[in-house]
Amino acid sequence: MATTVPLSACAQKPSVPPPGPGMSASTTYLHLLAKTPFFTALSRDQLQWVINHSREWSVAPGTEIAGSTRAAGSFWVLLDGGWQVEHKGRSVKAGHADPAKWYGGRDMQALGIGDTRLLATAKSYVMQIHQVDLDEMLRRGFAFGPHLDAGMKFYRSLRKQ
Repeated sequence: MATTVPLSACAQKPSVPPPGPGMSASTTYLHLLAKTPFFTALSRDQLQWVINHSREWSVAPGTEIAGSTRAAGSFWVLLDGGWQVEHKGRSVKAGHADPAKWYGGRDMQALGIGDTRLLATAKSYVMQIHQVDLDEMLRRGFAFGPHLDAGMKFYRSLRKQ
């Protein structure tokens, strides 16, 4: 007798236009998300909740993912590849294990850093999470604290420059 395996590990979402040129929709797989540093402390159910409440984008090198004025209302996490944060003529490259592995959201905006841009430095995969969904993840106790703290320390250092 054949066993059917549910495909709940990835979410099929309605088609929406990408947030910018050079970006295309990508599928988030639970087993890969579980290995991404930002998400390693989450349970399987929490990972599935993240998948169901986010969007993954494939990004071409050199693409602007977000900036202080474009797509600023979202929280972004680097899943694979690389990106750089640009601020006052300076670029800081980051990978998915670095403090700058996330970008945006209300807390970063509250720092008052000024104009920033986020650019892909290689073929990359990024996750877009709307602030309301991030707030709910935090309310539910998702273990993002150390990652958020490291990122905030990084972004505070930009403010001092």
